[in-house]
Amino acid sequence: MSVTDLTIQGYRSVRRITMPLRQLTVLVGGNGVGKTNLYRGLELLQAAARGTLAEDLAREGGLGSVFWAGGRNLSADGGFDPMYRTDGYRKGEANRLALEISLEEGETGLPLRYRLEVGFPPKEAAAAFPNEAQVKLESLLLARRKPVALMERKDAAIWVRDAEGVREAADVDVLPSETALSRLAGVPEVAMLRETLLGWRFYHGFRTDADSPLRQPARAVTAPALGASGDNLGAVLATLRFIREDTTDLDGLIADAFGGARLDVELGEFIRFGLRYPEMPKRTFLAHELSDGTLQFLALAGALMAYRLPPFIALNEPETSLHPSLLPLLARMIVGAAGRSQVWVVTHSQELAAAIADLSGVVPRTVIRTDEGTWLEGLSQVGHFPDEL
Repeated sequence: MSVTDLTIQGYRSVRRITMPLRQLTVLVGGNGVGKTNLYRGLELLQAAARGTLAEDLAREGGLGSVFWAGGRNLSADGGFDPMYRTDGYRKGEANRLALEISLEEGETGLPLRYRLEVGFPPKEAAAAFPNEAQVKLESLLLARRKPVALMERKDAAIWVRDAEGVREAADVDVLPSETALSRLAGVPEVAMLRETLLGWRFYHGFRTDADSPLRQPARAVTAPALGASGDNLGAVLATLRFIREDTTDLDGLIADAFGGARLDVELGEFIRFGLRYPEMPKRTFLAHELSDGTLQFLALAGALMAYRLPPFIALNEPETSLHPSLLPLLARMIVGAAGRSQVWVVTHSQELAAAIADLSGVVPRTVIRTDEGTWLEGLSQVGHFPDEL
């Protein structure tokens, strides 16, 4: 299933935004505008499917740290603006973090819309820790012209629609900090959404220090896709070389990137890989000897050119550690991957965004920061870009 739009509300620098997602989405902007918060919204949706949302938010410092805290609390004359509360929310807005996503299966397939709202536990709650995220509302709709609720939750009460379309109470034990999405069984659409979100892959940039997983030998196990940490990079490269028996595109990319270098993959109980350079043809420089930028580029190649790509790939600042001369080749990989997967790119680099646009025709969207929080330049309040209508 492909994502058609995303709504984030009340998360860090994001007061509320609804934005469309395409087969290839490119967001570009400077430091501090909130690009990573948009990216994190997608990660939190996957955490909801995995059942680790409360834990993930706790790692960020709990709800008190992640809630929206902006807002124009002061009026133009410096006094308190009566439209806003002291916490930055407009009056009437709930002090909650809300995530909503719409997906479609193929061009004419099943349209689903999932919404999740979390907030603080009530003061009288006994089965909750302070500052722990509690699910307040959760719903899954069949988003046709007349939406049909397949699953609804309000606090502890959960209803589902059975195979005959009858609304009934769900027979499932769900804690206030757990999502119904991660726990419900017997509802095919819930299972489909959960499987879709769990299949997403997020690449934040790879560790390239001496102890990096990228520099360690990988076990000789078929690897159709790269793990988030890159620890199976050798196996991904070996799968292309020995299982698919086709590394033509990969070999050409590496030769273009590194002056005619050749990828060597050594197969044994463990898999080792490295590069052999034309000026030193008798020696293979293994992963532990490669520069940080070279290793980062090879990891991105593994992520974007693997045997089988995940249904959704999110890249956060993939240009990190790369020489500017490699950015056009990175753009080539990204556009190629978008032919096999839905791809979301968040970048500081105007050069990378421009190279992607030249190859694909996709318009990069600029992330900006206003008094109302993180926003996309040109985006309408209802979540559309005029140049796409």
